[in-house]
Amino acid sequence: MSKKGIIVGGIAAAVIIGIIASYSTTQFDSETLNLDMGRTHGTISTAMGSPILGNPSAPITIVEFGDYQCSQCYNWFQNTKPQIIENLIDTGKANLVFVDLAFLGRDSIPAAAASYCAEEQGKYWEYHDLLYYSQQRIDDGWANSERLKAFAFSLDLDMEMFDSCVDSGKFSKRVQFNTAEAGKQGATSTPTFFIINSEGEQQKISGAQPFSVFKDVVDSLT
Repeated sequence: MSKKGIIVGGIAAAVIIGIIASYSTTQFDSETLNLDMGRTHGTISTAMGSPILGNPSAPITIVEFGDYQCSQCYNWFQNTKPQIIENLIDTGKANLVFVDLAFLGRDSIPAAAASYCAEEQGKYWEYHDLLYYSQQRIDDGWANSERLKAFAFSLDLDMEMFDSCVDSGKFSKRVQFNTAEAGKQGATSTPTFFIINSEGEQQKISGAQPFSVFKDVVDSLT
């Protein structure tokens, strides 16, 4: 890597850490957000993350920290997640929770917040998937307010309810809480995963790793 690249990378890392640190000092009212703050997996609070994908009683939980504008998250979504679902989630061996680490651009937080607006209408995972299928370059307009609403329309959501949710920034603090939680766990890049068993033992996986890496960790914790 060139000296210029190292400097730019260092600046980017400092910006990310600064964003996470700023959220970690923000106060979050769990009653206002209407969430059960008791939901944890290992050391991780997942109370403000996604609904659980799969059997909540599965012996293994996979926690993914991600950003909808992250290209490596997209690669994992396309290349590894289908195998995770087929071999681990559908078989009852594991479940999955997505927790926002939304820092890559100005549209990252609104996109993540919009997914929770969709959750209000029972379509979180459908909206989550649509965001990744639709991903383009960071902040090039693919996840601006107009497009976020268009995605909801394509899922046949109640648009008056969805538009009001998005325009009010209703779930922005929820996303900020999740990003602060990522910082507490040492997740400063996306995607970052924690594999956690029913006894609270956990292992960290960084990056868009292939299915074999996840299987090996799951097997070691089972």
